[in-house]
Amino acid sequence: MADNKAPRYGLSLACTGRPGRPRIDAEIRALIHRLSRENPLWGTPRIQAELHLLGFEVAESTVAKYRIKSPKPSSQTWKTFLSNHAGDIIGIDFFTVPTATFRNLYCFIILLTM
Repeated sequence: MADNKAPRYGLSLACTGRPGRPRIDAEIRALIHRLSRENPLWGTPRIQAELHLLGFEVAESTVAKYRIKSPKPSSQTWKTFLSNHAGDIIGIDFFTVPTATFRNLYCFIILLTM
């Protein structure tokens, strides 16, 4: 019979009392929390890459499970945008007008708010 040196995760039930894969260390969980809290713009792949550079082999799904998700800031409303940029807004329109003699007039209008 071949000697299989791969870990047998199904047999970990006898050792820990829980089925499935063993839990990751509290140190790695704390490091994932710290990296995600101190760098809110970093996503899961970036945190995983930084852990790899530090010598920790952690799956991307594990990092996604334990990282702190930062809420995204809400975007401004159209009313706020228009009030902030009212002095700089230019309205431009280009259209055609068919005449009674079946000719086309081309119109280009620029409206500037002051």
